[in-house]
Amino acid sequence: MKNFILKVKTSDKNIVTLFFIAVFIFAIMGILSPKSFLSVTNLQGMCIQFPEFGILSFGMMLAMISGGIDLSLVGIANLSGIVGTVVMLKMDGGIESIPFGILAALLTGLLCGIFNGALIGYLKIPPMLVTLCGLQLFTGLGLAITKGPALTGLPQEFGYIANGTVLGIPIAVLLFAIIAVIISYLLKSTVYGQHLSFKGTNEVASRYSGINNLKVTIITYGISGILGAVSGILMASHYNSAKSDYGTSFTLLSLLIVVLGGTNPDGGKGKVLGVTLSIIVLQLVSSAFNILRVNSFVKTFVWGLILIFIMIFTSFMDSKNMERKAKKQ
Repeated sequence: MKNFILKVKTSDKNIVTLFFIAVFIFAIMGILSPKSFLSVTNLQGMCIQFPEFGILSFGMMLAMISGGIDLSLVGIANLSGIVGTVVMLKMDGGIESIPFGILAALLTGLLCGIFNGALIGYLKIPPMLVTLCGLQLFTGLGLAITKGPALTGLPQEFGYIANGTVLGIPIAVLLFAIIAVIISYLLKSTVYGQHLSFKGTNEVASRYSGINNLKVTIITYGISGILGAVSGILMASHYNSAKSDYGTSFTLLSLLIVVLGGTNPDGGKGKVLGVTLSIIVLQLVSSAFNILRVNSFVKTFVWGLILIFIMIFTSFMDSKNMERKAKKQ
């Protein structure tokens, strides 16, 4: 037991910190506004909301571990939701159309991700430029399909994916948990996970060690695209409609979550548990802001401020660690 505690203290300080921050926020809001914050309605609302941007954050985490970034995820999510919606509406919007719509959405996300990965891997264009342009491209395609207004008329049963429950547990939370387990398995127990970490740590060294960096890049952004599509399905299901501008704040939020969760912006390092705790912390903060009636513009400003602070703090700690290593040598 002592060895386990020592291991947590030395290697997972970020995870422990996030856990105590979550407990602290929960306790403070439980004191300030127990009726609103601890109500069943609020807790269920949080469980329905966070899987949408939480699953996007896993896609961002994979891209960042590879040494890149995926700023196109929100565009992929909305385009995937729109394509899935169009397929369901073309099939008269019956319950039998739901599997085909979901499949079309997932395929759209995969193709968008492979498109990003191919440009980054083959043409060596910086991931930030590719995915930023991808965000505009995919959002524009979605806007061209919808022509502006939201697409409605989806089957009522489709709304159960994001809003329904199984034994009192929201389906969206179960889906989030399944995806978290799968991503954790990929990173810890597969050759792909090892290659992804090696590539993100040192791309040149990984290439000379025999790792196919192009393959790793395409797989990574392909998986990221699928995760974006899953998020898009949840957003479309949540509103029972699809539009090109849903979740516009999720790009900044997913970046904040991934960095706060301990993922190295330079690549090579990232943990599902850290990102999951980060998601929970920011959902608690968001819910607290809503209950305290903090302006949404102030909320966005706070997200950006936190992200800048984390980046400065991480850079400072990295430089300190390098100085300590240099002194020991």
